[in-house]
Amino acid sequence: MHFAFSFIKHYICKSGGYVSMRHNKLRDHTGELLTVAGCKDMKIEPQLLPLSGEELLPGSNKSELAQLDVSARGVWAPLDRAFFDIRVFHPQAQTNASIKTVPGMYTHHEQLKKRHYNNRVINVEKGTFTPLVFSTSGGAGQEATRFMKTVAQKISESTNQQYSHVMAFVRRRYRFALLRTCIIALRGYRKRPKGRQEAAIEDLNVGMIPKD
Repeated sequence: MHFAFSFIKHYICKSGGYVSMRHNKLRDHTGELLTVAGCKDMKIEPQLLPLSGEELLPGSNKSELAQLDVSARGVWAPLDRAFFDIRVFHPQAQTNASIKTVPGMYTHHEQLKKRHYNNRVINVEKGTFTPLVFSTSGGAGQEATRFMKTVAQKISESTNQQYSHVMAFVRRRYRFALLRTCIIALRGYRKRPKGRQEAAIEDLNVGMIPKD
């Protein structure tokens, strides 16, 4: 029992910055994918416009310093600006104990994000909001899956590669990012060996092989 508690604590404890590292890795990865997919005006942590008397629904984030994780144009429709915010949850965390199924957990966290930001983004930013919810086990919610399919389709068309291969590539990148940061949370951060660098997405084909 003590081992199980310690194991869960490593995943959810914010001390040491590992939770933030996991979130930021997925945030940056999402931005890279949007750039490779040809989406324009990609921004990391875009600041939301200040409110000027708009009436927002209860639960909406009304902070003057509110920001989301990623934004870009041309994701869902040409020129439309899309906003994304990322959440990674651990299914065995005590905060999820009242939710009986893992699919229900994904839906719950998506709804929380939408309650905080959807109304503000639609009415103030005149854009769309999509919560990208992942779990530490490597899964993704319905909204995140829809996003990955859309990005994979755009990359497939722009690179003339098979959609199924690109989709598998996109899923792998997210799962490896989750796996790597979860391992770091368990064993601590170790410096990358000298001279070894992670290849950028645009430098790989869908088989994760460096381009000539």
